[in-house]
Amino acid sequence: MMAQLRQKLLFAKTFFKHPIMLGSAIPSSRYLTENLLNRVDWQRARVIVEYGPGVGTLTWPMLERMRSDARLIAIEANQDFARYLDSANRDPRLQVVHGSAENVRQALLERGLHCADYIVSGIPFSTLPPEVRRHILRESCDSLCPGGTFLVYQFSGAVLPHLRKVFAGVEQDFELRNILPARIFHCVR
Repeated sequence: MMAQLRQKLLFAKTFFKHPIMLGSAIPSSRYLTENLLNRVDWQRARVIVEYGPGVGTLTWPMLERMRSDARLIAIEANQDFARYLDSANRDPRLQVVHGSAENVRQALLERGLHCADYIVSGIPFSTLPPEVRRHILRESCDSLCPGGTFLVYQFSGAVLPHLRKVFAGVEQDFELRNILPARIFHCVR
């Protein structure tokens, strides 16, 4: 109970300090989490990257579903969130990286990994400078294994044309049981 309260307070504090970085004052709902994670083939997923894990709203459920030999690289730009995840982590499959999603390939290579089966992202692409957004999307596509998937959830559809420029296939879905309702983009390399 105290851990959940600490998690919520850290999330709210960070939102008020950096609202553009988070996009929402409330962590993702369990409905959004389920909708998103049901798109992952957990038997196939050996390397997963998460952009913007925040307080672990998706991170912990991913670890529950992952194979025992899988790896999760969580890339977090906010130092407070990265520190929190590191201190709360008891699972050797999770490695927290304090840095930018722009450096996903470097993060993988530093860990002896050549590509990811899945990249899951909740970073608000519509608030990023265009050059940063382009770079992250290109690096994400290039960091996926053949047949790999980029799963993105957003609160607007603004990123859709940018995804279509980079990925071979992009499907869109909605999760209305979230504050704010979210769009889910399923992008295949």
